[in-house]
Amino acid sequence: MTKLQRLSLLAACGPWLVFLVLAAVPSGARPAGPRGVLLEQLTWQQAEKLLTPDTVVVIPLGAQAKEHGPHLPLANDWNMAEYLKQRVLQDANVVIAPTVNYSFYPAFVEYPGSTSLRLETARDMIVDICRGLARFGPRRFYVLNTGVSTLRALQPAAELLAADGILLHYTHLLQATAAVEKEVARQEGGTHADEIETSIMLYIAPKTVDMSKAVKDYHPGKGPLTRTPKDAGVYSASGVFGDATLATRAKGQRVVETLVSTLLSDIETLRRAPMAAAGATDGGVPSGPPPDGGMPSSKP
Repeated sequence: MTKLQRLSLLAACGPWLVFLVLAAVPSGARPAGPRGVLLEQLTWQQAEKLLTPDTVVVIPLGAQAKEHGPHLPLANDWNMAEYLKQRVLQDANVVIAPTVNYSFYPAFVEYPGSTSLRLETARDMIVDICRGLARFGPRRFYVLNTGVSTLRALQPAAELLAADGILLHYTHLLQATAAVEKEVARQEGGTHADEIETSIMLYIAPKTVDMSKAVKDYHPGKGPLTRTPKDAGVYSASGVFGDATLATRAKGQRVVETLVSTLLSDIETLRRAPMAAAGATDGGVPSGPPPDGGMPSSKP
């Protein structure tokens, strides 16, 4: 049989051939499934067996109603959190709670559809989720955080939980990707719906990106974004803070793979952390939230 004939036969058999081949492979030699589990897919009896004092619980956090310029949807952060959740699910022995889709995002409330909780509400929601699940055993929680201003809610949440003997760590997004961003970024500056964030989405969810509407909108400054040129804050008619036109999938791949490695490392660091570390108030990151509360900054 010629090579062309073999290829034709494979194409004709399609999925059935794949099924037969897999059936013939010993189970131990098949590709491994996810190491983690999704809490939402369990029965309460299954959850009872998995929610032990040794369990690390991951809580994804991503806004589902927050502006990201004219080229990205309001659900951009939620889409990112869902993608990262699946990557963690594959490679980490964790229980993953449902994604939290609201938090503290005061910098974007001038743009229709954008929603922010009060700081205390955002803090207490994470505290209540952790306390509720801790009743069944877990004492270690990791917030897979896709925001910046969210740090202002997560740090006090970690402090409150520490008093209960519960250890909460979380992602410091800008610190996690700072080194690789410095290598790949070409924009003058920016931190929101910009070259980097748009590149990330071109890699993980390209169908959600409309590059024909991507713009450069960068006015150095600090404070919340504003649609009014003379108002206090950082002027952005588009909601972009940076240069989204420079985004590429290749840049996004480098940033995302670095971020995933950091997430997995953070989780293992949390798993090994002694419970005495629950008295710390840094949330498991090198330093606290930025003094501007995660609002746009003129720094690249």
